[in-house]
Amino acid sequence: MAEELLVAISTAMVAVAVFVVGDLIRPRSWRHASDESSHTLVLDLAKTFFTAVVAFVFVTCWQQNQNAHSRTISESKGLVDTYLAAQALPGPEQQWIQEQLRAYTDQVLTQEWPLMEKENRLSRSVDDTLDKLRYRVASIQTSDASVAEARARAMESLDKVAQARHDRAMDVQRRIPQFLYIALILGAVLVLLNPVLSGMHVSRRSLAMTALLGVVLGTVLLAIHDLERPYAGSIKVPTNAFTYAQSQYQHITGGPASGQE
Repeated sequence: MAEELLVAISTAMVAVAVFVVGDLIRPRSWRHASDESSHTLVLDLAKTFFTAVVAFVFVTCWQQNQNAHSRTISESKGLVDTYLAAQALPGPEQQWIQEQLRAYTDQVLTQEWPLMEKENRLSRSVDDTLDKLRYRVASIQTSDASVAEARARAMESLDKVAQARHDRAMDVQRRIPQFLYIALILGAVLVLLNPVLSGMHVSRRSLAMTALLGVVLGTVLLAIHDLERPYAGSIKVPTNAFTYAQSQYQHITGGPASGQE
């Protein structure tokens, strides 16, 4: 942060020095009678700067949001694949593993999702459920080739679930860099200061247009704030991947879709 501030101040000092020295050596015919051109220059710069930063941040946040959604889909696919592979396991293992898969999915929806929205973290109890699942599948001993193959497929799918869950833990804490927020706020301030610096007359029309400008700037900043939090706010990753997994469990076994029996 200190480095960025030092660079900004140094650049401002260089710009002022160049302007003052340049004014001393330039021909008088190049000079304007008023400072109106400086207002136009600053306004154009402020608009270009703010638009560029907003576009960059918005695209970045939107891509992160879409990536987060894709990871929930990958996680739910891994759960369904594990559930399907468990069909070929012996009776006790099949029943226990499928019950735990239903419980894990239900816990993600009812316990973990609210934590991600409010506290930006995952649930430790849901982690424990997944760890128990992986340990139970890995500990299955068999000499039956078909059971061994089903166990291998289940482990492979659970590995995908664990990887997607790890990525989800990273997504829930990811934020845009602080210097980009500073750049956004600085750009917004420059745009808001333009009516003052330009000497705009206060009237009903100018007040209405300034208020509209404030609404646009506030909406843009709010949208970016929501987008950078993929599991909270008004623009967030839906839970449809996990609710679909629940429906697939029921379709595979004809049993209840939830682990709360």
